[in-house]
Amino acid sequence: MSIPERRVRTLFDEAAIAKRNDELAQEILAARPENLLVVAVLKGSFMFAADLLRALHRVGLSPQVEFVHLSSYRTGTVSTGQVEILRDVQSEVRGRDVLLVDDILESGRTVVFAKDLLMARGARRVLTSVLLEKPGKRAVTIDADFVGFICPDVFVVGYGMDAAHAFRQLPFVGVVDYGSGDPDLFDP
Repeated sequence: MSIPERRVRTLFDEAAIAKRNDELAQEILAARPENLLVVAVLKGSFMFAADLLRALHRVGLSPQVEFVHLSSYRTGTVSTGQVEILRDVQSEVRGRDVLLVDDILESGRTVVFAKDLLMARGARRVLTSVLLEKPGKRAVTIDADFVGFICPDVFVVGYGMDAAHAFRQLPFVGVVDYGSGDPDLFDP
């Protein structure tokens, strides 16, 4: 794939994402988290998590931050169905409120896996925040506590999310224009 030849159509722009992060921070504050630990799921959520953490700071929350690196995609664009821990949380979660931050809730397997893992380790409660939700793709039963946007059933990139390690740097969420060869990309 020749990356420079591809155009990306904006789905959610910078301003909309920034506004929604501020709203999410208010929603999270209203949940009254105690001894909050934010756990960002790498790699896709890194931009969302960073912006959300700054928004949480602006509303008066001071969470600690951790990272877990989970994968069910590897180099493809479709989940393998198996979640693998590539980097584990190192902080103690026992008795704490944990906010699990992920880029997208699609099949739900990754979020359920991470939530179950943190609860098994003794978290008081695990709240979930996702930038994007694709409700029609759920393979397991889970609803995120905090959702940025409902996303059409398209493969998205940007704002931390990638296609074979490309496009993560984009400050917006978009859809790659592969031309007429893949009409489903633009069918929301």
